Amino acid sequence: MFPRRPPAAVAAWLAARAARGGGLLALLANQCRFVTGLRVRRAQQIGQLYGRLYSDSARRVLLGRLWRRLRGRPGHASALMAALAGVFAWDEERIQEEELQRSIDEMKRLEEMSSMFQSSGVECHLSEPKSHTERNQNSGSQEQPWEMVMDKKHFKLWRRPITGTHLYQYRVLGTYTDVTPRQFFNVQLDTEYRKKWDALVIKLEVIERDVVSGSEVLHWVTHFPYPMYSRDYVYVRRYSVDRENNVMVLVSRAVEHPSVPESPEFVRVRSYESQMVIRPHKSFDENGFDYLLTYSDNPQTVFPRYCVSWMVSSGMPDFLEKLHMATLKAKNMEIKVKDYISAKPLEMGEATASTQSSERKSEGSHGPARIEYA
Repeated sequence: MFPRRPPAAVAAWLAARAARGGGLLALLANQCRFVTGLRVRRAQQIGQLYGRLYSDSARRVLLGRLWRRLRGRPGHASALMAALAGVFAWDEERIQEEELQRSIDEMKRLEEMSSMFQSSGVECHLSEPKSHTERNQNSGSQEQPWEMVMDKKHFKLWRRPITGTHLYQYRVLGTYTDVTPRQFFNVQLDTEYRKKWDALVIKLEVIERDVVSGSEVLHWVTHFPYPMYSRDYVYVRRYSVDRENNVMVLVSRAVEHPSVPESPEFVRVRSYESQMVIRPHKSFDENGFDYLLTYSDNPQTVFPRYCVSWMVSSGMPDFLEKLHMATLKAKNMEIKVKDYISAKPLEMGEATASTQSSERKSEGSHGPARIEYA
């Protein structure tokens, strides 16, 4: 069977043969050139037609959807569409209100369970895995039961298998009494400060912001334990502060962005989710709060499942302790950290749909009239 060639290559080959042989080959070469030229003109006409029918924003959405549809297919279709579109499909990828609310509702359910057990005189922690599982089973859920991994005075860690995979989902319930919820929340969100207190960070920057929801796309490159390669994450995050109900939430999940193609230097983590809910004991500015962290990712290692589980189970407490110490340092040494609670998401987004490299360089230079500090 003959290898397939594009029309332009066939036309060039026939033209070369025709120059030597003439006759029928010359006619075939002319025909191929005619067909190729016709297809190119047709493509140009289609592009002009769509240009007249759709606005610039509509074309961005259309190309973004085409890119998402083709990105998982073999070959270079994904790279081609990403280069062609050069846009991020916010309509489909932004974190919705429902996602934030689900995390808050989960925290409420755990609090209700705790109150129920306390009123009956039975000692119970905020997240009672067995009872939570029983409720899921009664509602017909296929979720696996939670397994206790670590139980300390101010820190508890559970895990459960993710159905159909070799991965675990992790849940952390903790309490801090020496820092305020505002300080803890701001330290998590401040990318510039994290580069200083987290030695594992190689790169962490905001790629693009959404003016509709305040969601942000970030590119995070981090060291992994030797001898593994460093990993990089492209993820969208969104936070919400509900003063009326006295709760804060931060939700993140992996996405793909056309301006951050996969690099041969790092292993791209394509499966990643994180939800953090913070419940102040009193107010945002008084010491003391409970937090619920639910987390899962696929680091794409060749190590057995128990090795990956051990790395995550030991690494998560270490990260949370570093986060806690960074918050204490920011509090005691009065390090300036952006106050994301006072600043509205759209203010943080600079009222633009995207953040280019020049904007990222000036990210930390907002005046005090725009950004307060904590």
